[in-house]
Formats: sequence, structure tokens, C-alpha cells
Amino acid sequence: MTTAAERMTANPNGGPSAARLHLQPAPSRRTLLDGGWWPRTTDPTTELPQLIRALNQDHSPVRRVLLGPAGWDSHPLRISVAGRVRFVWYAAQPAGLLFALRSNGDRVDLLVVPPDTHPATARAAMALAAQPANTVHAPDILTAVTAAQPPSTAPVDETSWEAEGGHL
Repeated sequence: MTTAAERMTANPNGGPSAARLHLQPAPSRRTLLDGGWWPRTTDPTTELPQLIRALNQDHSPVRRVLLGPAGWDSHPLRISVAGRVRFVWYAAQPAGLLFALRSNGDRVDLLVVPPDTHPATARAAMALAAQPANTVHAPDILTAVTAAQPPSTAPVDETSWEAEGGHL
């Protein structure tokens, strides 16, 4: 059984599910990354069209996307969205990094946050990736934001202590 959120996400034509994308306010070639993207699934035919539509708003259209094949269910070479977009699946590309090439020659470098990432961690990672002063490379951003987050305040299950030799 699929949930309502999964049904909304599965709409490849955009629908109510917009790309979860955080970009720098003013793109600059002096930064490591231009922002972060947090897809909802590992299905590229669902997620990539939403990303392309979001990137195309008020900018030159994206014509080619370079990304790593790790973490994706399939590896389509073309997806028809706002014209034809070609996808290059490059094995040496880190799973957490995506390059989008625009028709005017500009390039957008994005951190790709895995879909199963905790929401607070994902938001922090995208925000860090979009900071103009960011010096953390894409593969290290999730580690950096996880280390910077305060420890969990969830209650400790004291029953596990008994099995470890502790006393209740």
C-alpha cells in the first residue's frame, strides 16, 4: 500500500510535489557548491524532472546533467522535461554530487542528499551547501552537519541497560 505522500511524489509531471532545493541567492563561481537538493525517492524518472523544472525557473534551461549511478534505481540517458535533457551517469562521480549544465554554458553544482536522511540533517546539509562561504566538499557535508548537531534528547530506554549489566 502506498501512502498519500508516495502517490504525490510519483507524479513525473510536477504535480503538487516540488523539488526540495536550496540554492545560493546569487550564484558565484568562487564557491564549491551552488546549493543542495533532497530527492524524495531514488527513482530518477520521478525526481530529476522536478529538479530540472525548479532549476529552469528564471534561468537558462538545463540541457545536460552529470551524476553518479550509486543510489539510483535506474540510469536513464534522456528524460523529456522542458525539452530534452541528457543524463550522463559517471561511475567516478560521488553519489552526493550533481552537475547541471545550462544551455548558456553555466554549471550548477549541487549536493544530493539521500532520500532517507533525517529531515533536520537534510535541511542543515542543504543550507550549508548553499552558503557562499562553504568550504566543505559535497561528500563530507552530511558528516559535518551530523557532527555539528546536538546529541539526541530522546529518552533513553533503560530496559537495554539491564541486558548490559546495569541496574534499573
